[in-house]
Amino acid sequence: MARTTKKTKKPAHSNRKYIIGFWTLFGIGILSAILIFLLAGWGAFGKMPTFEELENPETNLATEIFSSDGKTLGKYYSENRTPIKYEDLPEHLVQALVATEDERYYQHAGIDAKGTVRAAVFLGTRGGASTITQQLAKQLFTADVAQNDLQRVFQKVKEWVISTRLERQYTKEEIITMYFNKYDFVYQAVGIRSASKIYFDKEPRELKIEESAVLVGMLKNSALYNPMRRPELVKSRRNQVFEQMNRNGFISETEMDSLQKLPMKIEFTPEGHDEGMATYFRVYLQGFMKNWIEENPKPDGSEYSLYRDGLKIYTSIDSKMQEYAENAVTKHIAHIQQEFDRQNESNPTAPFRDIDKSEVDGIVESAMKRSERWRKMKAQDKSEEEIRKSFTEDAEMRVFSWKGTIDTVMTPRDSILYYKSFLQAGMMSMAPQTGEVKAWVGGTNFKHFKYDHVKQGKRQVGSTFKPFVYATAIDQLKFSPCDTLPKARFTIEAGKHGNQNDWSPKNAGNGDYEGMLTLKDALAQSVNTVTARLIDKTGPGPVIDLAEKLGVDVSNIPKVPSIALGVADLSLFEMVSAFSTFANQGVYVKPVVVNRIEDKNGTVLYQHVPETRDVLSKEAAYVTVNLLEGVTQSGSGTRLRGSWGTNRIDYKRAMTGYPYDFTNPIAGKTGTTQNQSDGWFIGMVPNLATGVWVGAEDRAVHFPSITYGQGAAMALPIWGMYMKDVYADPELDVSKEAFEKPENLSIEVNCDNYGAARKTDNSVPDELDF
Repeated sequence: MARTTKKTKKPAHSNRKYIIGFWTLFGIGILSAILIFLLAGWGAFGKMPTFEELENPETNLATEIFSSDGKTLGKYYSENRTPIKYEDLPEHLVQALVATEDERYYQHAGIDAKGTVRAAVFLGTRGGASTITQQLAKQLFTADVAQNDLQRVFQKVKEWVISTRLERQYTKEEIITMYFNKYDFVYQAVGIRSASKIYFDKEPRELKIEESAVLVGMLKNSALYNPMRRPELVKSRRNQVFEQMNRNGFISETEMDSLQKLPMKIEFTPEGHDEGMATYFRVYLQGFMKNWIEENPKPDGSEYSLYRDGLKIYTSIDSKMQEYAENAVTKHIAHIQQEFDRQNESNPTAPFRDIDKSEVDGIVESAMKRSERWRKMKAQDKSEEEIRKSFTEDAEMRVFSWKGTIDTVMTPRDSILYYKSFLQAGMMSMAPQTGEVKAWVGGTNFKHFKYDHVKQGKRQVGSTFKPFVYATAIDQLKFSPCDTLPKARFTIEAGKHGNQNDWSPKNAGNGDYEGMLTLKDALAQSVNTVTARLIDKTGPGPVIDLAEKLGVDVSNIPKVPSIALGVADLSLFEMVSAFSTFANQGVYVKPVVVNRIEDKNGTVLYQHVPETRDVLSKEAAYVTVNLLEGVTQSGSGTRLRGSWGTNRIDYKRAMTGYPYDFTNPIAGKTGTTQNQSDGWFIGMVPNLATGVWVGAEDRAVHFPSITYGQGAAMALPIWGMYMKDVYADPELDVSKEAFEKPENLSIEVNCDNYGAARKTDNSVPDELDF
């Protein structure tokens, strides 16, 4: 008989303890996780951002400088960050970001659960779990990276909590925008706008898809994926971004293949304080803003920060005119420097002339004591003997040259002499009717030569001062450009007009003193004896008074007749604004460089209000302009007409960009100082006045003769090249018309109509009898 085996059934309660244990542990885990998150939220693992901080994340925003035509001239910053709006981000840039950094970005609420589990199971070998929101939380509120694993866990929890709060506070688009605005792309490119400008020289909205992929690829590690140091690695990373975009359906496989074959093109445009456009102007503007900030506090009484508050400064500078001005200065100074160096080859005291060894030593001594080397060594309590010795010891250095930076070895003392040998330039262009400064070139290379020759520097103005004398005579005595005066030597005796000694100036050139000259010809030929006769009749006081009304600082101009020949040291800024008054029918308009200042939200903090004053009658201003037109019709300015130099041996060496072939009315004046130390040219058309100064840092550095050392050769070519470019750009609308003639002009300016009666009439005041 078969035996039936009965299975023993385990009691139901035999697994209960395991089940209870599992759920207990699970519950503890859940409660622990909740507790950890709560503790993190309460700040137990470190300070958490408040609601207000989440609402307004603290960021260092660069102050941006805009040209009058809407271009960015530069920035002031501690971090080069300029925020942009979501709508300014191209679609392919956002797609590349999501595909590469956070595929489920639009599905999660700050934490990617699937990615977190995957990262935990595979220990990060199959990708990380950090979402875009978490990365933003880390950038915004995590100052220092944790030093050990436990700290990193707590730090990660904090980032999760902040991420969920950010997701509740902001839209997905706003989070993406903040992330792009915050990320540091190295080379002072903080934020996508700075990165786009620095790596591709364009705004983000102008980026091509392959350029967007480069920038998104850098988000993994911008120091590692640096396009300037590891281009091949960056290209490989860029192609991975394309693969991710294809995988997520943003581009097709065919598009991916085509894009991956494209070469990687970088347009590296650094935005350091020493680089970019209008560098000298930006330094002047920095001082302007410093004063404005001191005088205009925030509503809460605190000061605005030029480097962190994201101000927007809208300037008068026109980016195209600034570019044309900088190009003209660079081309001419690089060109004429070659001739200057050639003429110094046989000069035993090069780069100086007309001074002895003791004077050379004095110049070098002064330069040494002003140098950074001297300052630093003095701060280190080095003795003067040690400091001086260091200037005679060879050192490796990088020095400026017109062919590029040179790596060389020389003593610091020799480097001083080397830099003294370079010619410098200043250039300023402004609209007479509005006072808006359109171009400002303070020197030849800001990185190597910091001194600004527009407003900071003051040099002898030479014959460019003479129009002030002529204008005074026209205004007071109603002179006509057609009135004639003798060229003969003329003396203003001691005791008259403040003279301590007899003053009898000579004429330049061959010393011709025969015959008579019209005032127009006398100014065109810059005849000193005629100018002396004029200031004798007006007196130096009224000339100085006029100069002051024209915006010139006259505090250091003595009331003596010799000022008529330009012995005063004045700035280019003063001279251009003064001449502009003649073109503006006698109305002085104070130069303006800032039209408007806004805060980061677009609120207007400052709006320029023009400052004007009547200085001369329309008639006197027009007659002065007519006199100045003679300079470009028959005087030293005729080179602008293309009628000089074609048969002269020095033509190609002296005149960069010649011929200029201007046919339109131009009023101007050249100026040359003693020993050819300074060359000037100030030229005007009806709606633009532009001045140029050329010289060296020290007056003892100059050309040996007037051939190259005169304003017509040193400065005028810069004006000529600049205006050729300006006229070639129809968008600038610079006038080629005649200067506006006032109605009922009582002073005759057409010498063909000027009768003999004017010269012989007994009713003419004695002042005209020379």
